[in-house]
Amino acid sequence: MPTHSAYPHNNKSAPQSRREFLWQSGGGLGGLALTSMLGQEPLLGSGILTGTLNHPPKAKRIIQLFMGGAASHLDTFDFKPALIKYHGQKSDFGEHVEAFQNGLGPWMRSPFEFKRYGQGGKHLSQVVAPLGEVIDDMAFVHNLVGKTGVHSQATYLQATGFQRPGFPGMGSWVSYALGSENENLPTFVVLPDHRGYASNGPKNWASAFLPTHTQGTTIFPQRENPIPDLHAKAGFVTKQSHKEGINLINKLNSDYALTRTGDDRLDARIKTYELAARLQLSATEALDISKEPEHVLKLYGLNREQKNYPKEINAEEETEYFGRKCLIARRLIERDVRFIQIWSGNDNSFPRRNWDSHEDIERDHGPLASGMARGTVGLIKDLKQRGLLDDTIIHWTTEFGRMPSTQGSKGRDHNPYVFTNWLCGGGIKGGVTAGESDQWGYKPLDRKNPTQVYDIHATMLHLLGINHKQLTVRNNGIDRRLTDVHGHVLNQLIA
Repeated sequence: MPTHSAYPHNNKSAPQSRREFLWQSGGGLGGLALTSMLGQEPLLGSGILTGTLNHPPKAKRIIQLFMGGAASHLDTFDFKPALIKYHGQKSDFGEHVEAFQNGLGPWMRSPFEFKRYGQGGKHLSQVVAPLGEVIDDMAFVHNLVGKTGVHSQATYLQATGFQRPGFPGMGSWVSYALGSENENLPTFVVLPDHRGYASNGPKNWASAFLPTHTQGTTIFPQRENPIPDLHAKAGFVTKQSHKEGINLINKLNSDYALTRTGDDRLDARIKTYELAARLQLSATEALDISKEPEHVLKLYGLNREQKNYPKEINAEEETEYFGRKCLIARRLIERDVRFIQIWSGNDNSFPRRNWDSHEDIERDHGPLASGMARGTVGLIKDLKQRGLLDDTIIHWTTEFGRMPSTQGSKGRDHNPYVFTNWLCGGGIKGGVTAGESDQWGYKPLDRKNPTQVYDIHATMLHLLGINHKQLTVRNNGIDRRLTDVHGHVLNQLIA
């Protein structure tokens, strides 16, 4: 069973601390008071770290952009002249390659043209060209390596730091460590792809052995009911009767919780009801973009027209839905949400609705990358003009890369041996690259010193003022942390 040092109320014979008293008196209300205090005094006496933050933070919050299905580094951010020179020739990796499927055909150049952008002349593909406008704010890691070419395991690894289920998402760790700055909104919000979940679904942002309230709150902003069951639909339910019903449920749960002080699940349920009551006002307002001015909508590639889209994947649809999520992320950031995860691409289906381009890179990556780039550049520019980029980290990731050789005639197979991440804002040094891939984009150029997800996570926690080695929770006799037993801060990325 996990032991949560932030809630040490299992010993009935020990004197009650102020935390225990708050937690037990009033059930979930005490928990809310504690959460509020921890949000105002980050980590002070929480038991996660000693004292407050380990060092002064450069960032307060994170927006993570996750490309579900494995985005190709070779067709977006990692330019390889060798693939142009040897396009169509038999691929020779100089070693045995463990392919996921049958993707070891001839060398394949990108179907997209690359051009240089920014002061450093960084190459970008035409489908992510809008990001050229902010390229000098971005820092790239081109030598990231994974552990598996299986979507579910690889997605777990990037989302939770482990390649199997049962571990908290990064947003849950941040929520647990720093608490909330706004008691009317969740600390950790997830905006999935509009078509559905990517591999593993909500387990990517589950709390696992952390307190249940740290899990991600899923919001589908394009749906009629972005948060399911947030508002009562029955005609006989009035605002007053709804409030009285919630109060009664909370009282019953609180009374029961007093007899089950070692189990935090009921406390989390109570807090969920209480937060839901506040969300009925705060979330509805935060998700309403109708009052955003036209120039802001245009920045994200949005307009006010209602459109019906074809079944085939298309750039206009991707731009609207990804841009909408990016705009809502900005609105949530303004309201002090700590961690926001935006997904592009759902789990595998046909025709393709994610980045898993085994059959046709141009068909899938073209629309997906175009929509992602337009929404992302709008987000970066908007945060920057509002002074929010200085303390907000934006992190772009995917579960693994894709092979430099051909699968079929136009697709690419999985490549867990190297892929790309990028970061900007929140203390990140723009215009730099930390780690390159080899001439083919097959493996790291320096195979002895690759970057791993633990290093990315350690760096982001560092920017939040947290020593990743000290953010631990004992579970099943092991002191667990987001970075497992690995990870080092990528100092070359820090401004």
